[in-house]
Amino acid sequence: MSDTPHDIIDRLLDEALMHVAFDGWSEVTFRAAAKDADIALPVARAVCPRGAVDLALAYHARGDAAMITRLTSEDLPDRFRDKITAAVRFRIESVTDKEAVRRGTTLFALPMHAADGAKAIWGTADKIWTALGDTSDDVNWYTKRATLSGVYSSTVLYWLGDDSIDNQATWAFLDRRIDDVMQIEKVKAQVRESKMLSTLFAGPNWLLDQIKAPSRMSDTDLPGTWSSPRN
Repeated sequence: MSDTPHDIIDRLLDEALMHVAFDGWSEVTFRAAAKDADIALPVARAVCPRGAVDLALAYHARGDAAMITRLTSEDLPDRFRDKITAAVRFRIESVTDKEAVRRGTTLFALPMHAADGAKAIWGTADKIWTALGDTSDDVNWYTKRATLSGVYSSTVLYWLGDDSIDNQATWAFLDRRIDDVMQIEKVKAQVRESKMLSTLFAGPNWLLDQIKAPSRMSDTDLPGTWSSPRN
């Protein structure tokens, strides 16, 4: 039975990780991976048109999949903020090669690949919220993922420079970031409960209420929908 495109990417990725520490997510790494995996370069290029960039994204997706497996199979804390914390920890602990992540951070910091990096991080945040049962269908769908993307990316950057035992400093950093987010949510709740402030923000809140989450069943790849005002 012939390999599927996914199988070929997996084989390429396994071999690429042997070279990334030395050559980064580069064309040199991609060609070496194809050679080591005994995959003809045209075939490798067919499943990874952008070469090592596609392999770097596949490595990120592999980490997301490992995180989801843990999220759906392990007992999680009762408090929701602790579930979010656990999810971010699971995602970081899924990394099998720290240098591959370091090199990926460098790759996706380049202007031509920055959008791919941002999309990958957003995708991680979306997978976490979805796995934890998020049902928001308004602007909160976006704010939750944007906030978590910031928490996740800043924690990863801290972790890359962390040499503490068992990443204790990273987990302490993560707790502080989650606490910061919870303070923001507390302020938002206070605004909603305040008659004066809720009246003051009635206009902006109405406008934000018109923003809807993207439909999972939609055939388009739009970031959301706009509901026209009703008379």
